[in-house]
Amino acid sequence: MLGLGTLGRMVFGTSSDRRVKRYRPIVDAINALEPELQALSDEALHARTDDFRAQIAAGASVDDLLIPAFATVREAAKRTLGQRHFDVQLIGGMVLNEGSIAEMKTGEGKTLVATLPVYLNALAGKGVHVVTVNDYLARRDAGWMGQIYRFLGLSVGVIVHGLSQEERRQAYAADVTYGTNNEFGFDYLRDNMEYNLASMVQRGHNFAIVDEVDSILIDEARTPLIISGPTEDRSELYVAIDAVIPQLAAEDYEIDEKVKSATFTEEGTEKVEQILSGLGMLRGESLYDVENVAIVHHLNNALRAHKLFLRDRDYIVKNDQVVIIDEFTGRMMEGRRYSEGLHQALEAKEHAKIQPENQTLASITFQNYFRLYKKLAGMTGTASTEADEFMDIYGLDVAEIPTNVEVARIDDDDAVYRTVDEKYKAIVELIRECRERGQPVLVGTTSIEKSELLADRLRKAGVKDFEVLNARHHEREAFIVSQAGKPGAVTIATNMAGRGTDIQLGGNIEMRLQEELADMPEGAEREARAQAIRDEVQQLKARALEAGGLMVIGTERHESRRIDNQLRGRSGRQGDPGHSQFFLSLQDDLMRIFGSDRMDGMLQKLGLKEDEAIVHPWINKALERAQGKVEAHNFDIRKNLLKYDNVMNDQRKVVFEQRIELMSGDNIADTVRDMRHEVIDEIVSKHIPERAYAEQWDAEGLRDAVRAQLNLDLPIEDWATEEGIADEEIRERITRASDDLMAQKAARFGPELMRMVEKQMLLQTLDHLWREHLAMLDHLRSVVGFRGYAQRDPLNEYKTEAFELFQSMLASLRRAVVGQMAHVEIAERPAPEQQALPPMQAHHLDPVTGEDEFALADAEQQSAAASRRKADDPSTWGRVGRNEPCPCGSGKKFKQCHGQVVQA
Repeated sequence: MLGLGTLGRMVFGTSSDRRVKRYRPIVDAINALEPELQALSDEALHARTDDFRAQIAAGASVDDLLIPAFATVREAAKRTLGQRHFDVQLIGGMVLNEGSIAEMKTGEGKTLVATLPVYLNALAGKGVHVVTVNDYLARRDAGWMGQIYRFLGLSVGVIVHGLSQEERRQAYAADVTYGTNNEFGFDYLRDNMEYNLASMVQRGHNFAIVDEVDSILIDEARTPLIISGPTEDRSELYVAIDAVIPQLAAEDYEIDEKVKSATFTEEGTEKVEQILSGLGMLRGESLYDVENVAIVHHLNNALRAHKLFLRDRDYIVKNDQVVIIDEFTGRMMEGRRYSEGLHQALEAKEHAKIQPENQTLASITFQNYFRLYKKLAGMTGTASTEADEFMDIYGLDVAEIPTNVEVARIDDDDAVYRTVDEKYKAIVELIRECRERGQPVLVGTTSIEKSELLADRLRKAGVKDFEVLNARHHEREAFIVSQAGKPGAVTIATNMAGRGTDIQLGGNIEMRLQEELADMPEGAEREARAQAIRDEVQQLKARALEAGGLMVIGTERHESRRIDNQLRGRSGRQGDPGHSQFFLSLQDDLMRIFGSDRMDGMLQKLGLKEDEAIVHPWINKALERAQGKVEAHNFDIRKNLLKYDNVMNDQRKVVFEQRIELMSGDNIADTVRDMRHEVIDEIVSKHIPERAYAEQWDAEGLRDAVRAQLNLDLPIEDWATEEGIADEEIRERITRASDDLMAQKAARFGPELMRMVEKQMLLQTLDHLWREHLAMLDHLRSVVGFRGYAQRDPLNEYKTEAFELFQSMLASLRRAVVGQMAHVEIAERPAPEQQALPPMQAHHLDPVTGEDEFALADAEQQSAAASRRKADDPSTWGRVGRNEPCPCGSGKKFKQCHGQVVQA
């Protein structure tokens, strides 16, 4: 019996169907303009851009120009790329322009679709960002689609790893900027650490289209983007806290070795408070007061270091360094360090040299970065399974765009075997059958290790000629994937490898021409070779079609249906035939979680013999339900993480906006004066309580505070003895004296230098305190979970204390700036230098592998640069690291060879 929802969709169509229907008249209007635009010369077509811009300047909105602009882009694409947008691609462009996600099957030309809304929105002159998953695709798409934009008079920039500051500024100044999510986010954070507006590279967040939107906004968004730098030396703090732990007895703490946690008991907390009070390290009355968050964090680490980590089991001490031992292999892991201060706690315990920890200078989640854009859109082959998350987190709805030609791929039900060994035997056998009939095969695995495992089995089975995709180089990866449609080709890849590259039956002509004709000069010989390649690909395509198209084999189900659908979608592009099937075993991770013991017993009762599979739609349905539960659980985790990050994001926005306001203003004297007056109010209120008699005033303390904070030596004790004097009068006298001192300083320095000093001091102090605040929030986050044991909501506790810490930071900022300005003196007046940013590193950990994507990009860049170097031509060397081998081939380090600094 059909459910009401299913019946409704059959009668009225889905919301996507209704939306697509609404666009049909607009498509007809765009098509009606085609004959008129075909008749225009290149110059006349190009001139339409200026006309559109003039209309926007006169008050027209971008959406008013959609029909003529889309028609113009389609005509430009025909003339530059030889490609004409299909009607469904025009619909995809309209969905993107409305700030939604266009779900389009693989091979439907998403890259070309994006040119429509990109051109339309770039006409406003505020810049459009196109976000890709890697540097290779950013460069490729900027060069490929850039032909359309440049033909129509728009400028195109590309942001990739390793660009200079000036190159980035120029790329962002372009009408259209291609780049990766990592680079866009890194530039945003770095901009908000600059000390003047001219040094910033981004120019706002107007409109972004995110390619592979599910990968970037969901998968990659599980880990934040972080900029870190070395902190000041805190060795004394670690040593002081380490000395506390040996004074504790067994009843002062509780250990859970299973989860490697250590916590203080109530008795232990009281004892620690007494010890810290004696050392003058405890602020407030309780260890768990908000001011002691960092101390609690370090105490917990010291307790873990002493009670959970054993020397020569978990780590060794070698050459005055604590070296981690891998618990599985027993090998030393030199260069690896425990994070968040735990390694420093171990160093303090062993009296080894304490290395400074890296401090977070700035951080943002991709969720919060992409929500900065006034309009955001995305495109992918698979988004509908995560539609709720896109709407909930980003306010993006998903529209399924129909394919240009109906999908002809056959998707078989999953084949379930009892053991992994039986499953792999069946996969190897199917690959051999496909090769014999000339059918290309793409095998998707869930990890690089499993790719290698299958590759070994194929070699043992006598299958030698295949490709394994686990290269780090995206260019090479893209070429391998592009040729995976050749007859008889076998390509083993992780499910996500080669994203953004089309698998065309017979092979990708463009990629082959690029690869094989790279070194051939223009001329008749090159053209003849190009034609021969085109003819060969057509013949290969005919053979691949005859063999049944691309066969996609999944070696196990991923915990997300979306990843499985991406793999399936590689086959059957543009109406091509194709086939897909997943092979599972009861020993697979998802099947074990799902409950393989019951299923194993059931299969044995059914008489399932060795090497036999069970294939049934019910199993598919059950697996989809299991995947749905895992997806919902993962969504809850991401949502919870985001709730915590939103607290910091609100504060981040305030700080970043304040910085830009300070940098924009030529004169911040009023701001500094207001801060000074607030500090005077605080000092006076602290030493002269409200409604207190004169004899209750702490006149001596007030005098000392004024001397320390305002650099003024005032006879406050004498004032306090004057007949009938009130606190208000004392406050006014201090304020007048302080204002006079700063006016004298301004006269000595000169107005220009005074304004520069005020601005630099305020920005530098704000940055320093903000970094300290980020560290405090990290520490608070790591301990606030324990509040749940006391029946208090950790998130509410975090919000409350984070707000208190922020207020405390602002108060510290006022006091620090006022104190520094009161004491600052300038002996000479050199031309003011531009403040340099601190040394910093960007990090984004791959949520699956845990590898740092920025470190991989650095390694890839160095490898590519090294491959282009010629030993006898220093102009080809590019930037060489001082400790790298010298490219001349001498065998020496660069700094000891060609990189030597010659003394004059």
